[in-house]
Amino acid sequence: RFECCAAAQNQVHTHARIYRHTLSHTHTHTHTLKHTHAYTHTHSLSHPHTHTRIYTLTHTRVYIDTHSLSHTHTRVYIHTRVYIHTLTHTHAYIYTHTHTHTGVRMAKPAERAYYRFLVLFFNCMLTFGSYFCFDIPSVLQQQFQGNLTCVNSTLGNETECLEGLGLTPQEYNLLYAAYAWTNAVVVIMAGFLIDKLGNRFGVFLFSFLCVLGSSIFALGSHFKGSPYLLPLLLIGRLLFGSGNGSLTIVQNRITAFWFRGKELALAFGLTLAFSRLGSVLNFFLTERFEAQYGIQWTLWGGTLLCVLGFLSAIIVSVLDKVGMKQLGLEGTIQEESRKVRVQDVRLLCLRYWLLVFTIMFFYNGVFPFIADASKFIEDKYEGYTQKQAAYIAGAVYDSSLVLSAAVGILIDYVGLRGVFALLCAVCTLPVFGLLAFTFIPPLVSTIWLGITYSFAAASMWPSIPLVVPRSTLGTAMGLATSVQMIGIGLCNLIVGEILGEKNSDGKIPLWRWQRMMIFMLANTIGCIITSTVLNIIDRREGGTLNKMTKRSAVQDSETLISNEEETGERDNSSINN
Repeated sequence: RFECCAAAQNQVHTHARIYRHTLSHTHTHTHTLKHTHAYTHTHSLSHPHTHTRIYTLTHTRVYIDTHSLSHTHTRVYIHTRVYIHTLTHTHAYIYTHTHTHTGVRMAKPAERAYYRFLVLFFNCMLTFGSYFCFDIPSVLQQQFQGNLTCVNSTLGNETECLEGLGLTPQEYNLLYAAYAWTNAVVVIMAGFLIDKLGNRFGVFLFSFLCVLGSSIFALGSHFKGSPYLLPLLLIGRLLFGSGNGSLTIVQNRITAFWFRGKELALAFGLTLAFSRLGSVLNFFLTERFEAQYGIQWTLWGGTLLCVLGFLSAIIVSVLDKVGMKQLGLEGTIQEESRKVRVQDVRLLCLRYWLLVFTIMFFYNGVFPFIADASKFIEDKYEGYTQKQAAYIAGAVYDSSLVLSAAVGILIDYVGLRGVFALLCAVCTLPVFGLLAFTFIPPLVSTIWLGITYSFAAASMWPSIPLVVPRSTLGTAMGLATSVQMIGIGLCNLIVGEILGEKNSDGKIPLWRWQRMMIFMLANTIGCIITSTVLNIIDRREGGTLNKMTKRSAVQDSETLISNEEETGERDNSSINN
């Protein structure tokens, strides 16, 4: 302490005080920390004097916040305060305080892993019932194309005649074409509508359309032999297609939001697995159920499963709304949605369009084949019953169900999405050749196709969020689904034309089936071409799709998307001007 006093003896006293405090505190808090420091000095002096005090306060605070989102924040605050008071005495005080606070902020439920996987579960259930319904005609193809007046019976060595709805091969394939073409038209508007009005609006509307469409389709089966049969079946498939294809867009959009940069391919793989679980159960259970209760009650059972999807839509909407509020993103997402314009399609880059056509060509070889697979197996291979043929055709979905989650984890870990897309197409080439020109057991080919399908779904669709702006993701998914369904619808019609126009009680000639397989093979070659060009373009533009790790790919995609959004804003402003 050094104290300086102006006294008669001119004595000088100088006082220096140094205070060092090291404080360690552990705080648990849920809000932004606010610190208020109040210094109150009260002096009662009976004689005039001049007193100067200089306070230099230096505070160093270190906050380390750790929460479930795997972020670590270190905050350092340094405060220096100088107070000068003039009195007869001059005192110099130097305080040095070092405060080290280590605080753990309690993470909100929406920030925890369990919450996003809870959202994922109900998001997966959205399409479980609708995918079950989608392929019911494939399992019951004989019933749909069976003779109207035939009574089930076996006389001597005669073939058992199966009573059915009396559709021709063309009319039967038209059911799938109607579904696909409705998707092609509706999903474009649906994607834009979802971007404008949000995911919660989409899941309500499109899950309801699935329920309505499947109900009308089931109702149509009661008009067997009347002129109302085919129109009701087609109207039901139209409405069902309007809902299911668009519902898949909402499902993918919700998945992309909650898992962007966090197990994205795994999440897409699980959604695919749940959807394919519905398809697998359809191939395992539908024929048995129909044999006991008839085709009408079988179709109504599918409608009941669509109602389950509607209930899941309500739950996932609530979870999404609560989670968005907890994350503080409700207003931000709404603001981005209001900014969506039709012109934003220009933000979709060349890699996006190459991805779209790669998806289209690959799926052109999968869905049209599955639609006729059980009939193909019965006609070409000896000794297979309808039930066995349905099981073998469903092996495509069985393989996908088993492998989807594991494949998603693998691609999340390895990356190389563009390379996997190309390899899937190349590995699919032998499948249709084996089916067309050999008598190798068909189960080998269907399992093989299921494996390549699993890798394709886990590598192609999750690549779209990496190359498009987040605000246009619904539109991008809608356009991709639209192009995919246009291709599938055309393929269904072409396959129906190849297989013939006559009623199909008997076997379809083998040469017709071979032509169909060659057509599937041509689509696979188209997929190889587009995926090859995709990898070349991606390499030139930074290799976002083929990054070796998930994190680097996400970081590159965010940089790309921000640049594209800025470019789009400049383009829009120039147009407005």
